[in-house]
Amino acid sequence: MDEKRQRAEDFLELIRRSKRGKFKIYIGMSAGVGKTYRMLQEAHDLMHNGIDVKIGYIETHQRKETQALLAGLTMIPRKEVFYKGKRIEEMDLEAILALRPEIVLVDELAHSNISGSKNAKRWQDVMEILEAGINVISALNIQHIESLQEDIREMTTVEVQERVPDRVLLEADEIVNIDLTADDLIERLKEGKIYPPEKVPMALKHFFTNSNILQLRELALKEVASHVEKKVATEISSSIHAKPSRFMACISSNDKSAKVVIRKTARLAGYFNSKWYVLYVQTPKEDPNKIALDKQRHLINNLKLATELGAEIIKVQHRKVAKAIMEQAEERQVTTICIGKPKLHLFQIILATNVFNQLLKKLSSLAIDIIILSK
Repeated sequence: MDEKRQRAEDFLELIRRSKRGKFKIYIGMSAGVGKTYRMLQEAHDLMHNGIDVKIGYIETHQRKETQALLAGLTMIPRKEVFYKGKRIEEMDLEAILALRPEIVLVDELAHSNISGSKNAKRWQDVMEILEAGINVISALNIQHIESLQEDIREMTTVEVQERVPDRVLLEADEIVNIDLTADDLIERLKEGKIYPPEKVPMALKHFFTNSNILQLRELALKEVASHVEKKVATEISSSIHAKPSRFMACISSNDKSAKVVIRKTARLAGYFNSKWYVLYVQTPKEDPNKIALDKQRHLINNLKLATELGAEIIKVQHRKVAKAIMEQAEERQVTTICIGKPKLHLFQIILATNVFNQLLKKLSSLAIDIIILSK
């Protein structure tokens, strides 16, 4: 892409963002730190200053201090949906768009909507609200960020089902961390301010351990710090014509750790606020008619994950993987190639080819870095 075209696209992006609503996210290390409480406090402050603020969806979890703050605020009635014989309440997206409040509060950003809803996820509802020019204040726990799933699983042994793509956070104009010390959070839990008394012993034994809380707290602090750094870097780069960073993750159908490579590349690209790609090279041996169905499903799921995280997918047919990587890196002006560590299948394929040294030499001449990612 030439410089003039890039500048035109940057200008169009500025126009788009100027028309959309502002997006603020309260983020925390876990449930119970006070994200919803802070959102409601802010809503009262805004209302007292003459701002038209309404509640699109708030989940108080029956916490008395939080419920008390609902008094005096206008709530947009939830939509009742019947699913499998049960009455379920969901946020009414259509009502929000019709009422067009100046600011709307939308809790539980990672929530999965009921089957049959217009959007599968609440964050997709929020994107639609923002595009309509309505400002949104929302909340999210750090463990729901997609690219952090390997870290979260390793820390807590918990598989988080409801997740938000990193690109949603990139859309935020402001991210605020609601912080508590581990001791304060555990004390709140013991006092019954987070979960009902009968759930407290199990929570203390599993998720709410001192070690887990400290690590999650560090992740939350880093996430907000990273957002600030990206914002500063973006504003500075608008006046400095430097070569933008571009990352490319390379995967294969046999790569069992492809999700790790994809998520870590997404984190890197997010940190530098840069464009990134996921490259899959289909060799003759990986023709759809030759590889097993489970490998095909594995590949499709990985490419779907990459798309959700904001990657541009590149699928090419080539006999030599290393040469294909070299060609794509040069064509896309990639600055950094990310690949699995040597024991992974893709790396073995590259080592087995006689063009690997040529790849390194070519990438060196193009000032392209290679990052070998561990699990």
